[in-house]
Amino acid sequence: MKQFVIVFTLTLMSVSIFAQMPDERGYIVKVGDMAPDFEMPLTDGSTVKLSDLRGHVVMLQFTASWCGVCRKEMPHIEKEIWQAYKDKGLKVYGVDRDEPREKAIEMIESTGITYPMGLDDNADIFGLYADKKSGVTRNVLINKEGKIIFLTRLFNKDEFAALVKKIGEEVDK
Repeated sequence: MKQFVIVFTLTLMSVSIFAQMPDERGYIVKVGDMAPDFEMPLTDGSTVKLSDLRGHVVMLQFTASWCGVCRKEMPHIEKEIWQAYKDKGLKVYGVDRDEPREKAIEMIESTGITYPMGLDDNADIFGLYADKKSGVTRNVLINKEGKIIFLTRLFNKDEFAALVKKIGEEVDK
């Protein structure tokens, strides 16, 4: 019995260690996983809790003001995703990594985005989805049931087009 307990404990430890091992793009989640829940303050002073958004397709855009690739991608998210699908129930949230509210507001103003921006102090929300040592400009698409259905990294036009297509398919279900 003692051997069984030891083997069982080691097995559980191995599974949890490997479950948190980042993939080649730095993600610790994968397509098909339930999206880790969190509550996040928004730049407008309100808060949002991911699990309260069930029934909606949700896109999280992990970003930061110092990220040039993020700034390049944001107008595309605004036009091709947010403006195109917000009236069909899509929820898009920027998740500004580890910056004060003022920096996030400056980024919103300089990029011209209108989708809500959240604040991720200490990159705690980011750390639920990716290794904190990995970089931003990544998008996580979550279906109406709360499962991750698409992950992007950096701003690749083909991958972005596939994300937009997937969003269209999901909001029309």
